Amino acid sequence: MSVADRVIQLAYDPGISPKSGGLPGLDVLKNVVSSLNLYGIIAVVGALAVSMAVWAWGHHTGGHQAEANGKKGALVSAGAALGLGAANGIVAFFSALGSQVH
Repeated sequence: MSVADRVIQLAYDPGISPKSGGLPGLDVLKNVVSSLNLYGIIAVVGALAVSMAVWAWGHHTGGHQAEANGKKGALVSAGAALGLGAANGIVAFFSALGSQVH
């Protein structure tokens, strides 16, 4: 096989795929990311509680701006919870989809 043929073959298939255990500290990094995800979810629970309280307070006092901001905060908190909870699945889905590209 000539050098040009090898270069063309590498251009199509470099033979690289994700491999677990290739670098030291992978378990530590997984623990750090998992902990950050947990802190994010806890923060979202707090944000959702505050947003719901602002929404209720705005509704009962006639503060339309506060009510709208409470609704907006509740929606953003719910979206953030969805994103944090589904982060692993989203990355796995697109990683699997990307590995199918040839």
